[in-house]
Amino acid sequence: MTAIKVTSFGARATVVLLTGTMLSGVPMAASAQAAAGQAAPARGRAAPAAPAQGQAAPAAAAPAQPDSVPVAPPVTRTIKSLRVEGSQRIESDTVLSYTKLRVGTSFTNETLDQAIKDLYASDLFADVSISGAESGEIVLRIRENPVINRVLLEGNKRLKEDKIKKEIKLAPRQIFTRTAVRQDVGRIVELYRRQGRFAAVVEPKMVALDQNRVDVVFEITEGPKSKVRQINILGNEVFSDSKLRGEMATKQARLSTLLSSNTSYDQDRMAYDQQKMRQFYLTNGYADFRVTSAVAELTPDKKDFIITYVVEEGPRYKFGEVSVDSDIRDFDNKRLAATLPMKKGEWYNAKQVEDSVDSLSESTGLFGYAFTEVNPEFNRDKETLTMGINFHIAAAQRSYVERIEINGNTQTQDKVIRREIRLSEGDAFNSFQLKRSQDRINSLGFFQEKFEIKKTQGSAPDRVVLAANVEEKSTGELSLSAGYSSLEKFIIQASIRQRNFRGKGQELRASVNYSSYSKSVEVGFTEPYLFDKNIAIGGDIFRRDYNAFNYVGDQRQTTYTQVSTGFQIRAGLPLTEYWSLSGRYGVSYDQVGLDKSTYYTGGVCDRLLAGRYLCDAIGNRVTSSVGFSLINDSLNSRLRPSAGKRLVFSADFAGLGGDVKYVRTRFEGAKYWGLGSGFILSANAEGGYIKSLEKSRGEGIDSVRITDRFYLGEPDFRGFDIRGVGPRVQRINYVTDQTTGNQTLQTDRTQFVDDALGGRAYYLGRLEMEIPLGAGAREMGLRPSIYIQAGALFGITRPLPTATFPVFVDPFTGKKTVLPLETQLFNNGNPLYTVPTTDADHAGFTTTCKVGYSATLGGTDCAGTSVNAPALRTVQPFLERFGGDSAKPRLSVGAGVNWNSPFGPLRIDVAYALLKDPSDDTKLVTFNVGTQF
Repeated sequence: MTAIKVTSFGARATVVLLTGTMLSGVPMAASAQAAAGQAAPARGRAAPAAPAQGQAAPAAAAPAQPDSVPVAPPVTRTIKSLRVEGSQRIESDTVLSYTKLRVGTSFTNETLDQAIKDLYASDLFADVSISGAESGEIVLRIRENPVINRVLLEGNKRLKEDKIKKEIKLAPRQIFTRTAVRQDVGRIVELYRRQGRFAAVVEPKMVALDQNRVDVVFEITEGPKSKVRQINILGNEVFSDSKLRGEMATKQARLSTLLSSNTSYDQDRMAYDQQKMRQFYLTNGYADFRVTSAVAELTPDKKDFIITYVVEEGPRYKFGEVSVDSDIRDFDNKRLAATLPMKKGEWYNAKQVEDSVDSLSESTGLFGYAFTEVNPEFNRDKETLTMGINFHIAAAQRSYVERIEINGNTQTQDKVIRREIRLSEGDAFNSFQLKRSQDRINSLGFFQEKFEIKKTQGSAPDRVVLAANVEEKSTGELSLSAGYSSLEKFIIQASIRQRNFRGKGQELRASVNYSSYSKSVEVGFTEPYLFDKNIAIGGDIFRRDYNAFNYVGDQRQTTYTQVSTGFQIRAGLPLTEYWSLSGRYGVSYDQVGLDKSTYYTGGVCDRLLAGRYLCDAIGNRVTSSVGFSLINDSLNSRLRPSAGKRLVFSADFAGLGGDVKYVRTRFEGAKYWGLGSGFILSANAEGGYIKSLEKSRGEGIDSVRITDRFYLGEPDFRGFDIRGVGPRVQRINYVTDQTTGNQTLQTDRTQFVDDALGGRAYYLGRLEMEIPLGAGAREMGLRPSIYIQAGALFGITRPLPTATFPVFVDPFTGKKTVLPLETQLFNNGNPLYTVPTTDADHAGFTTTCKVGYSATLGGTDCAGTSVNAPALRTVQPFLERFGGDSAKPRLSVGAGVNWNSPFGPLRIDVAYALLKDPSDDTKLVTFNVGTQF
């Protein structure tokens, strides 16, 4: 492997000049020989002859006076023949095309020198020489630059090969030149500097191959990442160094910033930090602040940087007179000035000035002025330290929409976009309607985020052209995934969804979900604009298999199953810009049952095993319901809102046929505030109530069935387990100490049978703050947040106890002992009996015959005279405790993060319940991956 010898242009020029001098010496020597014996001019100097090989150069003549030196004319000769030697890939005619040499033309020494320079400048040749000048038979001897066979990178670990090769220009089958190599070395070094690796060294090497080919190898020593060791600020007196460093994006390399990506040196970030520092001072009244010097010094070991800023703070200003001067007659200047955020006597704040310019521009836009100029005029008084501001609104004409252009949509039809724009061609321009149009298009989710409609000058001063330059993104989703959820355990999900079906904005979806908690198959379709009218219509067909369960220890026990099969059709239409109304009708067939092998005895639901409340819930029924929702929606995005609100009031009536009659009402509200710098504050509240329209189903039985009630817990109420809040029945066993004989209740909560019963009323509120992260975390899709929640579930009829156990009171000690309960067994409602041991044929057999025995259980052909004893079952004592039916708020605080992981959407929460009912089930950590709640 041979190192490339990098030569500068100056060195190459030296070679060219030396060659020219050698070539020019031949004719000059001939001239000198011809002039032999002649006397030199009286005032001048003879041109020196080129010495013969082995001879010393003659001594230079004494210099003559400048004004007496004669100028020798250049020696001109004619090219008799022209030949190229040494070319392999390049045709001779191509070589000659780079020069001005042609057969039959005259040439001088300077002409030959220029030809050599021209050939070198083509970057095609490694060596060039010219001979035959004395005879005019010119021979160009060339050595072509080699062809690149491969370009190899060695030593690069922090930067992937594909990222480097995008930047370098050398490539296989190109002509090798040292200039191109040097340029690529600079590009690679610059790439590493952008990564903060200023100690990176790139050494190019060339491996010669046959057929004039070479491999170019860039040996890279990446070196450590150059960190910012120290940020020094000089000249600051009002604010401390730490306060100003906190405003900067660049951070010092410390243990606390170990995971930060902003500790490396970046020249662009350094310029941004100066702007941030200036912005901080200007928002705090220091209008004369400036950064006089900003220097980044690399430490001698090239590992770290030390950045030093020299600042001048200047005095602090207050606002003086604040006024508005409008050249547009429609505006009341005093009223506009009263709406501005700054007041006389308050500390000067440049951010308020910027916001005021935007606010005034928006205000003029509301009246149809699309291109209004608002210029703040500053009146600085250095004696009183006040800053007076006059906002001058220049004269403008009302603008009208000349045309609306839709660009960039290849799949989505124009009408899908145009129907969301609240302005039409010919309308007066309105900035509010323009902003609303942007929000509606963003909410579609078909295009890139932060889409904006651009406005440009039309064909006349009072015309404006609106351009919606969209960039489509994928709207089709095909998901085949498996995952694990703390709620559903193992999950298998397959779904297909197209949110922009046929480019018409229609939504088509189908999904299959399977887990140990639920199974479902759903197909749905939505048409947002029926017959191009602003009427949405859609429908769903579904089958859902849901298993309610609890845990006793590590064993999960299914309580009841609910299989729902049905359909729903929906329709909606807008009432105003923000209000809309939707209606729905649905029919479902619900089959609610219990595991017969676990909870049935003799073919009948056994209340001692299942509980009265579960036995009362089983059965099949048809629900036919009609409902509506009244919606007020001003969110700036339905996908990731950062401003606006959404209010929904819903009511459903079941009883248009079917077996179930109730009225269910719900309210949902959400409000979002963008606080700047990526912080988003949101407040969410919801509540509901269901009232049965049926007659009482019996004492201790709630009129609203267990499957129609509300439930509260994970994932909506973080900090609590699934269905962990609200009314529930806990079955607690009695245990007896084998040593003392004392009987106590089981204290290990994991051994309780714990059944959630749901409620007829609930409320839930959440205040949440989304916290922005760095650019790297945003690219990964990480969105952390902190929150506080409060809510409750309540309002059902207290169920009657399942059983009453006998109690034995010791007459000597007075100690009470709960005894097992003996109950008679039944088969299909018929009492069972046991044949006594005195019967020789059927002793110990179970029969429905009180006297005698029947071969068929439940038969009436009782034969025999044996008097049978009731068949008894012994049930160990337990305490059935009802609790959680309280409207008192439960409270939890926590933090969570959403992550669009390679495995699917993932949500992790750590939440702690501060206020809870003793019967509630809490949960500290929850996570979900592979599906979305």
